[in-house]
Amino acid sequence: MPATSHLIRFKQEGKTESVIRHLEEMIALGLLAQGEQLPREPILAARLGVAPVTLRDALAVLRTRGVIETRRGRSGGSFICAAPQSSVQALYTRLRGFSALELRDYTDEHVAIAAAAAELAAQRAGPDEHERLQMLIDALGAAGDAREQRQADARFHIEIAVAAQSVRLTHSEVRLQAELGELLWLAYGAEPDIPAMQREHSAIVEAIKANDSALAVALARAHVIKEMRKLTSLRLEQIAQLE
Repeated sequence: MPATSHLIRFKQEGKTESVIRHLEEMIALGLLAQGEQLPREPILAARLGVAPVTLRDALAVLRTRGVIETRRGRSGGSFICAAPQSSVQALYTRLRGFSALELRDYTDEHVAIAAAAAELAAQRAGPDEHERLQMLIDALGAAGDAREQRQADARFHIEIAVAAQSVRLTHSEVRLQAELGELLWLAYGAEPDIPAMQREHSAIVEAIKANDSALAVALARAHVIKEMRKLTSLRLEQIAQLE
């Protein structure tokens, strides 16, 4: 599935800000790669469900932030030139700003989406989807730094939703990975246990390949709950340090 198929159509309210945020999320997750050309403005505006002037406003903001650049000429267009990055301090500040209720709600939502995607993937995915999931597990192990690791992990979870053949679940997983991904990797610490993570991912894929919906759901739920508990524990540690 091409990266631009993950683009979300927006309602009219707050549409410029929504377009900016969504494109930044796509870039941060590696779904839009550095150097990649965005679709032509009329096509991109139509895919996002916004007016061309709204898209132009959003692209102008992204240009001022150095996220995209626009080249003129026959081979011109808008190209991704950098991924937005959050400082570690900014991430800790953001995490401390969450209430316990907000993190619980995030956990409930993430578990529900991951479980539904795994269940449907076990019912609907074929060899091509299985191969794609395995490639992302391998990419996690081969990643050269924390950013590449985070992107490979996020794209694995997104790909399960893609394998479920559900556009809405895919959009929901993209949004959750964009909102929580950096924070979850903050909770892993300086040296995340990549082999353990690959084993958990592989177990989910094996259940999907075996068409075992119940097992796929159980493994996906356990994986997400484990991640969110780490994040909740880190938040409590951060708050305790300020007292």
